[in-house]
Amino acid sequence: MPARTTTTRPSGRSSARGRSGSGSTASRKRPPAKRAAAGGRKPAARTSGPGLWGVIGGGWSLLARGAGGLARSVARPEEAEPLAPEHRRDGVGLAVLGLAVVLGAAAWSNGIGPVGEALTGAVRLVVGALVMVLPVLLFFAALRLLRRGPRPEARGRLAIGWLCAVASVLGIAEVVGDSAVPSRLEPGSGGLVGWAVGAPLTAGVGSVVTVVLLVLGAFFGLLVLTATPVHQIPERLRELADRLMGHGPDEDYDGYDEDWDDEADDEEPEEAPVSRRSRRRSLMDDLTRTGPIETVPAIDHAALDEAPEAIRTTPPVPTSLRTPVVDRTAPPEDLPPIDEPQQLVIQPVEGDYVLPSLSTLRPGTPPRARSKANDVAIEAITGVLEQFNIDAAVTGFTRGPTVTRYEVELGPAVKVEKITALTRNLAYAVANDNIRILAPIPGKSAVGIEVPNTDRETVSLGDVMRSTAAKQDPHPMLVGLGKDIEGGFVCANLAKMPHLLVAGATGAGKSSCINSLLTSLLLRATPDQLRMILIDPKMVELTPYDGIPHLITPIITDPKKAATALAWLVEEMEQRYQDMRATGVRHIDDFNRKVEKGEITAPPGSERVYRPYPYILTIVDELADLMMVAPRDVEESIVRITQKARAAGIHLVLATQRPSVDVVTGLIKANVPSRLAFSTSSLTDSRVILDQPGAEKLIGMGDALFMPIGAGKPVRVQGAYVSDTEIEAVVEFTKRQAEPEYREEVFTAAAGEKKEIDEDIGGDLELLVQAVELVVTSQFGSTSMLQRKLRVGFAKAGRLMDLMESRGIVGPSEGSKARDVLIKPDELESVMFTLRGGPGDG
Repeated sequence: MPARTTTTRPSGRSSARGRSGSGSTASRKRPPAKRAAAGGRKPAARTSGPGLWGVIGGGWSLLARGAGGLARSVARPEEAEPLAPEHRRDGVGLAVLGLAVVLGAAAWSNGIGPVGEALTGAVRLVVGALVMVLPVLLFFAALRLLRRGPRPEARGRLAIGWLCAVASVLGIAEVVGDSAVPSRLEPGSGGLVGWAVGAPLTAGVGSVVTVVLLVLGAFFGLLVLTATPVHQIPERLRELADRLMGHGPDEDYDGYDEDWDDEADDEEPEEAPVSRRSRRRSLMDDLTRTGPIETVPAIDHAALDEAPEAIRTTPPVPTSLRTPVVDRTAPPEDLPPIDEPQQLVIQPVEGDYVLPSLSTLRPGTPPRARSKANDVAIEAITGVLEQFNIDAAVTGFTRGPTVTRYEVELGPAVKVEKITALTRNLAYAVANDNIRILAPIPGKSAVGIEVPNTDRETVSLGDVMRSTAAKQDPHPMLVGLGKDIEGGFVCANLAKMPHLLVAGATGAGKSSCINSLLTSLLLRATPDQLRMILIDPKMVELTPYDGIPHLITPIITDPKKAATALAWLVEEMEQRYQDMRATGVRHIDDFNRKVEKGEITAPPGSERVYRPYPYILTIVDELADLMMVAPRDVEESIVRITQKARAAGIHLVLATQRPSVDVVTGLIKANVPSRLAFSTSSLTDSRVILDQPGAEKLIGMGDALFMPIGAGKPVRVQGAYVSDTEIEAVVEFTKRQAEPEYREEVFTAAAGEKKEIDEDIGGDLELLVQAVELVVTSQFGSTSMLQRKLRVGFAKAGRLMDLMESRGIVGPSEGSKARDVLIKPDELESVMFTLRGGPGDG
């Protein structure tokens, strides 16, 4: 029929034609009916019989066709769109919410109808007394369904967790309610589920044991629901406490976007709001550079087809229109578990000494993934670039434990100075004044903007020492420093540095770094491989390490004794070099290797027995105190050691919180090539440590710049942390292994040398003491003054002045001028004590 054919067309106009066609057909059928009526049939029969039913049937058919056409015009079968998953989840959430309302009204009040009462009774039969709190649980379940997206991968875990938790709670309710009787067939407080769980257990093991077992089952269900292993419970509790106290990471970010990460990865990135304006500005710039349209020459397509592929490519797209920001952070390293003790065996050693286990050190916080704070910082940096019309964009970022480095790529003909000139604007945009700009990033064609994280990580020394970087180098002098900005672990070999300068302001993390160095050495080196001299003028910083078997002397707290120990170290270095020269080797490792193989023997008639030389590490925790008491002696010894001691296996770690030029002198800096700078208070201090700026931009608490020997640019490192409890455990383990063997010649040799020097004084000691007191108190070094005050001749006064010059009290002679006095009045007491033959601890 024509009418049916027109109604199947997809347009609304076709539907109208179908309806009009149907009407004309009906009008053509009516005349035969009228002619039949005129043929002599009874009018009553024609009006009340088939004519009435025909009108009703036609009306119904017309109504049905109209409704069908309207439905087909609204939604065609081939164009029908299924219900979206989000809408289905919303529908389920609203249904659960409605069920909570019904159960709550029935359980907590009497204002409910028979259907609600029947539903509540059925639920009470299944879950028992839990029906009173079930509306609350359903309410929170509905909120979760409405707020968060679907997570198919977690459905199995959630189902198992809820099953264990609910079944255990209902079983406990059944047992505690004294209704778990094996002969009883009707449920009690726990409903059918509680009766099915609690009754068999009670009959088999008793009520008390059943409750204990069901509590364990509920605890297991809670762990499964929260995806929390047992060993991570303290960490989760700390995070919960921080969140409740308002100190948690990303307080404004509730993790809602994390549930949609899988879906967001598949969607096409949304265009930034300013991309159209950027595209229009870029096109206007291109037109401005090329001039009016009439001046553009015609394109020779034939020549273009013959051109190389590199020439026929399209012009470069501005960086503001490039791909989205990429997270280039290195994936977290799978560290071995710490449940089993890990014994680090570097090389076979004599004796029964056992190194401490790495399981003594606790793990740190796990690395954090991309968060909302990173997206906010990217938007802030992009906004600054757009405001100043700079053709640049953030193309990637690397998240470290302390800071995140955002990579900014520049468009063509854009100067790097345009980015560095916006330092304050970028700091204002990201609301942090401790940003640092790298122009460029070493090894990349991009500018780095380092922004501190609002949620910092704690880098544990245990994680560093268990990492691949630590396992790849079995050297006993390897120490763990921390994590770099790319999330990789950083270790350093002190034997290759060969000396290290650690400096920073008070509270920046210098003492924690020294603790990490010492703990790392105790974990990897035996007393036969490494001996140490610890100098602690502060008297309390290195106290926990007192008595370890690696010490050559007790911990030195007196600056004058420290100068004596450094002088002995110089003599030890000279002795080692004499042995290496006699045996024809160039490094102490080669000497030790030949001694162990028996290739080096003592000359005939000599009583000496060659033994392997251990490494010697001297750590000075505060260099400024030594430079105040005996600057000449300390500087001379340090310079001699740092110049020559590398091949002899003697290494220095110098730490100070006052990195000024009078403490870290030019001679010391020139011979200490490796630097570790923590946060400083000024740009000048940063230049003293690193010879370049950067340390003044650090944020403290272990944030440091590490520049090893041969490196052109420093590496930003978050220092490793080791707690006092861990230090105590490692130290106690080493103390139980062996006792320290102190070398008494460290101070006795210096005392013997002092007696030989004092022989030139003879019987003039008291006269020399009086002369020193006169010169130091008056700060005037004159021979004629000594003649007058002491009533001695010119020869005696000149001899006294020469004795004072040999001991660094006065400077050299400058003709008729008075000599410079090198000792301050407040140092007079210690000098007098030394002249009288004291041990130097005055």
